[in-house]
Amino acid sequence: MNLQLSRNDAPVEGVINITGSKSESNRLLILQALYPEIEIKNLSNSDDSQVLQKALASGDTTVDIHHAGTAMRFLTAYFAAGNREVILTGSERMQQRPIEILVNALRDLGADIEYVKNEGFPPLRIKGKKLLRSKVSLQANVSSQYISALMLIAPSLSNGLEINLEGKTTSVPYIKMTLSLLKNAGFSGTFDGNNIKIDARQQIEPVTLAVESDWSSASYFYSIAALSEKAEILLSSYKRSSNQGDAVVEEIYQKLGVMTAYAGDKVTLLKNGNTEPGFISLDLADSPDLAQTIATTCFGLGVECELTGLHTLKIKETDRLEALKTEIEKMGGKVDITNDSLKLYATKNFNRDVKIATYNDHRMAMAFAPLAMRVPVKIEDAGVVSKSFPGFWDDMEKLGFSCKKEV
Repeated sequence: MNLQLSRNDAPVEGVINITGSKSESNRLLILQALYPEIEIKNLSNSDDSQVLQKALASGDTTVDIHHAGTAMRFLTAYFAAGNREVILTGSERMQQRPIEILVNALRDLGADIEYVKNEGFPPLRIKGKKLLRSKVSLQANVSSQYISALMLIAPSLSNGLEINLEGKTTSVPYIKMTLSLLKNAGFSGTFDGNNIKIDARQQIEPVTLAVESDWSSASYFYSIAALSEKAEILLSSYKRSSNQGDAVVEEIYQKLGVMTAYAGDKVTLLKNGNTEPGFISLDLADSPDLAQTIATTCFGLGVECELTGLHTLKIKETDRLEALKTEIEKMGGKVDITNDSLKLYATKNFNRDVKIATYNDHRMAMAFAPLAMRVPVKIEDAGVVSKSFPGFWDDMEKLGFSCKKEV
């Protein structure tokens, strides 16, 4: 499905209900599979969470998680510490995304994992077994999901788990999120410097955990507000003291003229007039999923920006740095990239009716969509948003956007 997006310059007003965080939901689903005493409320309705639920419920010998990177990492650890043999596979792109660091760590704990095709990449043949070792070291500068995967199975191991992190840790807020969710569920653990320790626990008391709405999804509405002259957008359900690293979007978009007001579990995004800076510089090592949204917002505002800490973007659904450069330059911008940074040069000239490729990447579609505030934009394969935000286009229409299917 390709969509033609456009919008007039009327003020942006509306109420948007965003479902639970995909990041929180997927962590809790693994914990619930290990400890059925956990009940989850406000679960994400994303494709990724549905794929993970299906995989956890499946008794098949082959488990295909398609494009769901989080599911690949979490299930690798989950099945390794289980009691069955599976082949864990995914899409063609998933089979190009490295997983060697996690596999090596699990093997150090005693896991039986083999590569079915290419060394270091899925598919994996996993023969679940009891993991008796309780200490492991791994590189921490590639993906925090490897670390979270180990943390989530740690309480179920006979002796718990101590993780030593080597190098600079990427996306620290996501590790803190995992630890916070573990504690909320009744487990104990610490994260101190380069050391994580999770205690073993065979049983917990029944507990109900509510998933906060997704701040990554909120970022697209911050972008819409920033690109408008006047906006008032009410989002729910959020909390001021969030576990999610992407909650930093509130602070970042304040620099782009968007204010955030809290009332109970709701936030209101407010924009009144143009107060954009001429240049912003951000280190997004702790919130790399915001990079595409921020880059496109700055492009639409004519604000020069320099984003660093982006090394993990090259191993996502696509090489997001290359994709950003290609698609922004299609629209008339100029972008320089390195292996871990992006520099966008300011421009006020936008090419109209550009067809934006999405590369099987939900965030490419949603990050470029708000640019329809400036010029009509065509989004290819717009259905890809279902990976994290199935109702995105309906919510865009609630805010006055025209989203017409191309015939």
